[in-house]
Amino acid sequence: MSDTMVHEKATASDWFRSLRDEIVAAFEALEDSQETGPFADQPAGRFEVTETKRHSDDGSDAGGGLMSVMRGGRVFEKVGVNVSTVYGTLGVAAQKSMAARGVAGVEEDPRFWASGISLVAHMQNPHCPAVHMNTRMFWTPAAWWFGGGSDLNPCIEYDEDTAHFHNVQKAHLDPHGEELYPELKAWADEYFYIPHRNRARGVGGVFMDDRNTGDWAADFALTQNIGRAFLPAYLPLIEKRRVQDWTDADKEAQLVHRGLYAEYNLVYDRGTKFGLATGHDANAVLMSLPPLAKWI
Repeated sequence: MSDTMVHEKATASDWFRSLRDEIVAAFEALEDSQETGPFADQPAGRFEVTETKRHSDDGSDAGGGLMSVMRGGRVFEKVGVNVSTVYGTLGVAAQKSMAARGVAGVEEDPRFWASGISLVAHMQNPHCPAVHMNTRMFWTPAAWWFGGGSDLNPCIEYDEDTAHFHNVQKAHLDPHGEELYPELKAWADEYFYIPHRNRARGVGGVFMDDRNTGDWAADFALTQNIGRAFLPAYLPLIEKRRVQDWTDADKEAQLVHRGLYAEYNLVYDRGTKFGLATGHDANAVLMSLPPLAKWI
């Protein structure tokens, strides 16, 4: 591995950690500022931080990260912000999956390194949309690439909220080429779709995978801007909706919608499958699941 790639991997890993720190601080500030509503009289929510470890088949160290989860807050019912940097050898199933996606060389040399941030938020107020965001870098001796995105998952949809979320994404992607936002939006619409329900998981966002144009710095800058778009796209929606009253019917709609979210993550999500297949901490991988859900 070249010295340049060693530096680039460290740079990416440090960036994901810094983004995690910024988001955790912003979410705890939201908790502090919630002064009305049914949960305002309880202590402001705080993240519980747990160090995660990954071990290879022979028991040797294979990286890890931080799992940061807040439960039962004033604003957030459950939110997780995880970062990890892991490495080792891909299993046979992962090798075949990547080879099927056109990643050359993984079956001949299955070593890998991966780093990223993953976030899922489930809210107390049904008018506040759930959200998902992740960005990552993946390396094998044959190739490197970036992936990730951000998508909004309201159970009660507001057209103006959807427009704001998408407009912020577009503004952050346009400096990298005006063709990128419609391309990554369409990719998100395709990826975050639940075939057995014949419907989308939410109202979309942006998504990419296997991003390697040959220009590491440019692809990393794009990945950073996807991450930077998250807070300005999401926080204004929560600040506006968290003060709204809700009914029992609204809460019922939220729980049923969470069932859809759980189905998608357990059946289709590529990150969930990869995390479990490569031996990462199961609690960290399944952090995305809602605290309560309902099926009818």
